[in-house]
Amino acid sequence: MENLLVYAVLALLILGGYTSVKIWKEQRCRRIQKQELEAGLTEPSSLHPVIDQNLCIGCGACVKACPEQSVLGIIRGKAELIGPSHCIGHGACKTACPFEAIDLVFGTETRGVDIPLIKPNFETNVPGIFIAGELGGMGLIRNAVTQGSQAIDTIRKRGRNGKGKLLDVVIIGAGPAGFSASLAAMEHKLDAVTVEQLTLGGSVSHYPRGKIVMTKPVVLPLIGKIHFPETTKESLLKFWQGVEKRTRVKINYQERVEGILRKESYFEIKTTKKTYSTRNVLLAIGRRGTPRKLGVPGEDSSKVVYRLIDPEQYCGKHVLVVGGGDSALEAAISISEKPGTTVTLSYRSESFSRAKLKNRDKVDAAAKADQLKVLLKSNVKSIEEKKVRIEHNGIITALRNDAVIICAGGILPTGFLKEIGVAVETKYGTA
Repeated sequence: MENLLVYAVLALLILGGYTSVKIWKEQRCRRIQKQELEAGLTEPSSLHPVIDQNLCIGCGACVKACPEQSVLGIIRGKAELIGPSHCIGHGACKTACPFEAIDLVFGTETRGVDIPLIKPNFETNVPGIFIAGELGGMGLIRNAVTQGSQAIDTIRKRGRNGKGKLLDVVIIGAGPAGFSASLAAMEHKLDAVTVEQLTLGGSVSHYPRGKIVMTKPVVLPLIGKIHFPETTKESLLKFWQGVEKRTRVKINYQERVEGILRKESYFEIKTTKKTYSTRNVLLAIGRRGTPRKLGVPGEDSSKVVYRLIDPEQYCGKHVLVVGGGDSALEAAISISEKPGTTVTLSYRSESFSRAKLKNRDKVDAAAKADQLKVLLKSNVKSIEEKKVRIEHNGIITALRNDAVIICAGGILPTGFLKEIGVAVETKYGTA
């Protein structure tokens, strides 16, 4: 009898502990969901899961499978998308679900997502123009890497130009898909040129510091199978830089495409530095598009950049960060933590409503500690060699300045695609 009583008490303790943990986890999910809602971060930016509540049993397999933090959670015994803006279209949740309760879709009922129409061989409706990677809707790095090499394989099978004046392919973009394509073109000895408006890495280089970006093996041309079980942005970029150096693959950085003109049997690509003639074009430009500029005098200065690469480079400097999203707030916070920096955060609106609550709280704390100066309802008027002029509350003030980081988002490539004849479909919560 005593043994039965002991077992009963143990069972109650275990059940109570399990229930407490379950309640704690659900409360955490609700907090995240509320914070995202308050920040207006309710729209996924890429391929994302839709959960059939009639089929879901709340087993949590999808939550465990997701490599990102705080995307999925269990609420009221069912899986829910609690952090839509964090989803990168990994798709592991759908694979992990044992009851097929998850579908992967683009866009929502209220917000459409433009996706170019692409054939299984990655060719668009314009013969000779191919798309690989995030631009085609795939935000997952390993898929983008695979697509880049597969697209080049299709182009290779179309035949080479021999020693003519035409290139076999011009690859636009050096993110995961573009870098993989560049290596594949080199492996197949194609006459190719790769142009990139910024630096190696594409959208990966815009991830926050320390972010896990790849969790499964992938085959990289000229290198073979690579596997980073829990890598970070910094580690992956360092690895790619090493591959670039070792293979001596040529990428033309700081070269932006201004136009693609279709000729009778080839394409003429005009960039900021040169004009190329090619039989094929591979677009691997991602979905961030071209950085949105302020359009103020002095913006073409070398001290102006459109993303933060490494906070360390701003030690001891006077820095202006412009923008109100997470990238702007994270940049301002990380730089303000470096010794000797003076950081000003300028935003045209009256609040940082588009940013996550945790980033807003960090900015408030840094401002109260005099680590960071925040100028809401302000606009940059001009950028000069040693200072910037900012209008704030109707008054124009000159601030000492050594560097400017503009985080104003990007101009999506939809217009560019339509301009060159590529068909685009707007998805409203459909696959």
